[in-house]
Amino acid sequence: MNSKYTKENANDVVHHLEYNAERSHLIIPEYGRHLQKLIDQATVIEDVEERNKAAKYIIQVMGSLNPHLRDVPDFQHKLWDQLFIMSDFRLQVESPYPIPSREVLQLKPDVLKYPQNFPKYRYYGNNIKYMIDVANKWEEGEMKNALVKVIANHMKKSYLSWNKDTVKDDVIFEHLYELSGGKIDMLQSTEELINTTDLLRTNKRISNKISPPGQPKIQSNKNIKTGKQKPFQKNNQK
Repeated sequence: MNSKYTKENANDVVHHLEYNAERSHLIIPEYGRHLQKLIDQATVIEDVEERNKAAKYIIQVMGSLNPHLRDVPDFQHKLWDQLFIMSDFRLQVESPYPIPSREVLQLKPDVLKYPQNFPKYRYYGNNIKYMIDVANKWEEGEMKNALVKVIANHMKKSYLSWNKDTVKDDVIFEHLYELSGGKIDMLQSTEELINTTDLLRTNKRISNKISPPGQPKIQSNKNIKTGKQKPFQKNNQK
């Protein structure tokens, strides 16, 4: 019997089992462990030409997983970057694209600065605070007074959109004084804002949903004209 087809010993097969806990960590698990082994084998090839051929072959295998993107230049650049990353930057081959470095990939993005983390009056929004800050920078005059009045009316409208109840103008003036850092003082002002009823009516009109076109409208029974039904008549045919 040919030694090529010699039956293996079951005890030897079980003894040489490879468990996942004993395997090395996959850098990009989407490609699988077989591709990772190919990259590890290409890394230790001493001949430069053979190593370059192996790298191009691995790129073809990686591109076969997404055949519709295999010939796209940007996607080719991505594959080469992933090849160097999966080799732990130990693979030395000629690449048609700039070779990435470990330091660049480990850079962390800058922390974003949000305008307000915990606003006290969330129903006003950040835009109102921004408008108040702009009004603080304006010089005293009719233009600033008009802007402050617009801001106060919009604050009242926003307050009523979240709090379905009446609100006095003094409350809005106190909030405006607090949000402006004491620079806009209307606590002793006799200025009157828009009526609460008008603002509630405006909010209700905006929040109403418009029925989609083509949808039949349900008519009430009051709109249907009632009439006497005609008695059933039999046709006497002679």
